[in-house]
Amino acid sequence: VQSFGLMALITCLWAIVGYSLCFGEGTPVIGGFGHALLRGVGVEPNADYSATIPQLTFMVYQLMFAIITPALITGATAERMTFRGTVVFMALWSLCVYAPLAHMVWGKGGLLNAALGGRFPTLDFAGGTVVHITSGVSALVCAIYLGKRTGYPKEPMPPHSLVLSFIGACLLWVGWFGFNAGSALASNGLAASAFVATHFAAAAATIGWLAAEWVTRGRPSALGAISGAVAGLVAITPASGFVTPMPALVIGLAAGVGCFVMVTFAKARFGYDDALDAFGVHGAGGTIGALLTGVFATRAVNPIFHDPQGRALPVGLVDGNGAQIGYQIVGIAAAWLFALVGSVVLLKITDVVVGVRVTEDQEIEGLDLTEHGEEAYNLEM
Repeated sequence: VQSFGLMALITCLWAIVGYSLCFGEGTPVIGGFGHALLRGVGVEPNADYSATIPQLTFMVYQLMFAIITPALITGATAERMTFRGTVVFMALWSLCVYAPLAHMVWGKGGLLNAALGGRFPTLDFAGGTVVHITSGVSALVCAIYLGKRTGYPKEPMPPHSLVLSFIGACLLWVGWFGFNAGSALASNGLAASAFVATHFAAAAATIGWLAAEWVTRGRPSALGAISGAVAGLVAITPASGFVTPMPALVIGLAAGVGCFVMVTFAKARFGYDDALDAFGVHGAGGTIGALLTGVFATRAVNPIFHDPQGRALPVGLVDGNGAQIGYQIVGIAAAWLFALVGSVVLLKITDVVVGVRVTEDQEIEGLDLTEHGEEAYNLEM
């Protein structure tokens, strides 16, 4: 019910003020209130963002990004966070962390906006920094703040249904095509390129994770395969509209191996309890992808930079623009900083106001019962 409730909550916040804070004209860090209550958002296109589609379509498409991002964080708080704490924290987080990052990277006048002349042009086609780094880092903060689940790590805590996990990963793989290719905001060559890059990266990451698992554990697993696929999808998200198919394979392979290391070894070394590995997959995968975007981005795919005469300029390192690596690092650092500091502050505020941690007895009995008075499975005969 957390994710379902958040979908409703974020939708209402988005209509009232969220869209305006992300895409309204304002400062280099946050948008203004020009589109509050969706004023001026109608069927006419907004040339700054969506010159070929209604602004209403662009608005609701961007809403999907805003919905999924806080939902990703809940993967790290499973079985430990109160429902009221989740609602308050995620509402504050969407306005104070997500909105500034979305405006800086994608909003007109944003500090990191590569398409509209930002001071530090960070390439992020579909949300590697805005969605995945912010949610992953915030998930890590939540996991540390809430503490470990009762019995962790001594008691094994595998997925209760590997079948459902597998089905979910299949849905994600297909759904991600809309996430990335859709960010072209048109049915064109750029969308096709993003589509291909997305699929190739997911495939390579699956191979990378399985290979790493095979080498270190002696056998591959279904859980490893789907984890690798998601890691590749995350990593290619910022790069999908900037790279050709072969670099997409490289990015996916790097994400598969890198995220496996984070989930398997770094998590055990530092001892945090990230139940669904939101940080290891989304935080680490988003960081890997955002950095490698600066390496492999090319004007042959997306001529995003132009000189005063309108000629396409180099985009990434292999294209002849080594400075882009520095801009990507600035964008990554900004996402980490906002997510880290913002989450700590907002968690503390939420904890003081409504409380965020369930008791040990509530945790053992299960939050379905203690928070909502219902169970997912009725096994009584």
